[in-house]
Amino acid sequence: MVTTAQPNISFYQASVPVFIRMLTNLSYLLAKAAAHVQEQGIEPSDWINARLAPDMFTLARQVQSASDAAKGGAARLAGCEIPSFPDTESTFDELQTRIAKTLTFLGNLHPEQFEHSGERPVVMNMRGSEKSFTGNDYLFQMAIPNFFFHITTAYDILRHLGLAIGKKDYLGSFE
Repeated sequence: MVTTAQPNISFYQASVPVFIRMLTNLSYLLAKAAAHVQEQGIEPSDWINARLAPDMFTLARQVQSASDAAKGGAARLAGCEIPSFPDTESTFDELQTRIAKTLTFLGNLHPEQFEHSGERPVVMNMRGSEKSFTGNDYLFQMAIPNFFFHITTAYDILRHLGLAIGKKDYLGSFE
């Protein structure tokens, strides 16, 4: 068995920059969608309320959930209060504002707040029952996978509706 050295990465580095990058990319996708529906004369609410299956969240709810996953994940790891945003967005502009508020919150967090996050207990109410995690398990088994699920599903809804986007749009620029 070959053993490789583990990189020394902080919980801040593993979470906040990832959340910021992908929310920024999601904002780009929504801007591209808003321009497309305007150019094509499509009713924006048809896209905002679109979903992949009847039992799945709409595009708006996917964006709200990605926002919630990012701000909740970072706040729990940093040991600070989670900002509360009402889930009332019903336009592309309102969804962009939601993302901007989330990015502002994330941008105000500091690496020092994440010291000892791996050992910090995280307790959540999930579908009516309490679930306990260590910060390490929470970040890598819940927060990051949940965040990417909602980002990816929002992308998939837009792609399914016919928006000309691809992997490069999802991942964003590496410049």
